[in-house]
Amino acid sequence: MLTLDEVRRKDVAARREALNAADIAILCLPDEAAVEAVALFDPASKTRVIDASSAHRIDPAWTYGFPELIGRDAVAGSARVSNPGCYPTGFLALLAPLVREGLLPADWPYTVNAVSGYSGGGKALIARFEAQEPDLAYRAYALGLEHKHRAEMKRHAGLVHDVLFVPAVVAAYRGMVVDVPLQLGAMPGSPTPSRLRGALRDFYTDSAVITVAEEGDLPEILIRHDQPASDGMTLHVRGSADGRAARLIALLDNLGKGASGAAIQSLNLMCGLPETTGLRLG
Repeated sequence: MLTLDEVRRKDVAARREALNAADIAILCLPDEAAVEAVALFDPASKTRVIDASSAHRIDPAWTYGFPELIGRDAVAGSARVSNPGCYPTGFLALLAPLVREGLLPADWPYTVNAVSGYSGGGKALIARFEAQEPDLAYRAYALGLEHKHRAEMKRHAGLVHDVLFVPAVVAAYRGMVVDVPLQLGAMPGSPTPSRLRGALRDFYTDSAVITVAEEGDLPEILIRHDQPASDGMTLHVRGSADGRAARLIALLDNLGKGASGAAIQSLNLMCGLPETTGLRLG
């Protein structure tokens, strides 16, 4: 591991030297800083990069770091991997396989409702929930209907239209629920909840990270204040009694499979290690 002291971290030459000397660099930086860091790599550098920012998630020159969707070999052999966003991870895990299979239309105007623990908002939001406004329980945002995750969702799900994204933050440190409601009876072919569940189960049959729950396994959705850390994700398909409506629901840890867990999963593949090495599963 290469480490720079606090002073040298601000030295561009020192940063360039360290980045180009590393086997693999994981960038945990804001978007603009991540772009600046990538520019420091020499053209002949053999350093491989995992970027945790959103700067390169729809860049065709980068491999999207969702091995279950993109392919484990693609991630393992890539020199530039962009780590998925937390909300898109849940949305894409639910929708992308079903659109690929033709069970859900690519040209449908999808809505995604989601809540996250406040740790996903960084230092400022953590301080707001824990110190500045300790009575804060719920924060809805992106009310202008714009959010940088929307382009990522659209591209990697293969959609024609932008999604209507409705995010919120709750007074729990970690945890995430991503909920996609569907009017199945209005869709071409009238897909059924059981077909959607079966297709997801087949798609993730070899995954040790993503689990598809059986019918009726979700009596209610809970995020607890002391939500345990996890690098896994569970998908649910809940249908109405007449089968004409459904909710696709992903439960994950915004700091696990939604962030660092995904980066470690990609790192394992890039290093030729077992995919789940070091992950908190089960």
